[in-house]
Amino acid sequence: MEGVGGVTRSVFVTGAYGMLGGWLVRALLERGDRVTVLRRDEAPGSLLEVEGLQARCTVVHGDVTDGALLERAIGEHEVDTVFHLAAQTIVGTAARAPLSTWEANVRGTYLLMEACRTAGVQRVVVAASDKAYGAHDDLPYREDMALQPTFPYDVSKACTDLIARSYWHTYGVPVATTRFANVYGGGDRNPSRLIPEAVAAVLAGRAPVIRSDGTPERDFLYAEDAAAAYLAIADALDAHAPDRPARGEAFNAGGDRPHAVGDVVALVCRLAGAGVEPEIRGRGAPDGEIDRQWVDSGRLRALTGWRPRVDLEEGLRRTLEWYRRFGA
Repeated sequence: MEGVGGVTRSVFVTGAYGMLGGWLVRALLERGDRVTVLRRDEAPGSLLEVEGLQARCTVVHGDVTDGALLERAIGEHEVDTVFHLAAQTIVGTAARAPLSTWEANVRGTYLLMEACRTAGVQRVVVAASDKAYGAHDDLPYREDMALQPTFPYDVSKACTDLIARSYWHTYGVPVATTRFANVYGGGDRNPSRLIPEAVAAVLAGRAPVIRSDGTPERDFLYAEDAAAAYLAIADALDAHAPDRPARGEAFNAGGDRPHAVGDVVALVCRLAGAGVEPEIRGRGAPDGEIDRQWVDSGRLRALTGWRPRVDLEEGLRRTLEWYRRFGA
């Protein structure tokens, strides 16, 4: 099997053992790319391991904050494409321990970008976040809106975004950033996140806990749709034109409309047929989180034709099936 355009790409993925990283690696392997992944810790239960994808990749052991290792990995494996997803991604952890979050998310990004610059990598896609926008009264988020984050995690992802794109404007590195909505799907092993906690709870026969009053609204994007968006953005970096630029740009991707978190958890309960109801334990939005967030995906759609193919109900159904098969 050959990669895009009949050419096999040599791809380096950081954050490959996270949920989205696993789905992205699967998509890369399916289209015939040669994939190298960065592995920091043991990752029992990760999608790469339980689906047998790791055996089809080259594994480099180390941390994204090790600049010499990144340069060596990119050079030795003749990497032409980088997807940088490695990050500390938990909002609450960032609030409790901002220094470790900034070390991973900010320092990790500039070391990765510098390694790409010195190696002459042909295309780089860097995961920022919709949280980099901060709170805005005018929704949905559009890419031309100001980044005005206030909380540690949100600030770290805004820094990620700005650092990465500066490498196009200053050094000509072909890079784009992603500001995706809440990505969900099989393989997320972090119980502090809404959907994996709800799925684990209902499959165990217990009531899922909602840390807010259920009214905060979020935009949700199924993992396979998110992986497809990453591939579309990387391909667009090759087709850069002044009137339809991709390099140095940021791209939103989401599910096209927001959903109240209480409704999402209730839908998980209904689809699982577990006979339980959500347990609400909060008021308003949790500390350090924004009340309403959703994104406009129009820029990405206009440039590449990408659009989400899996709606929320079908995505949650697939997510439940994955955890039933591989364990929650």
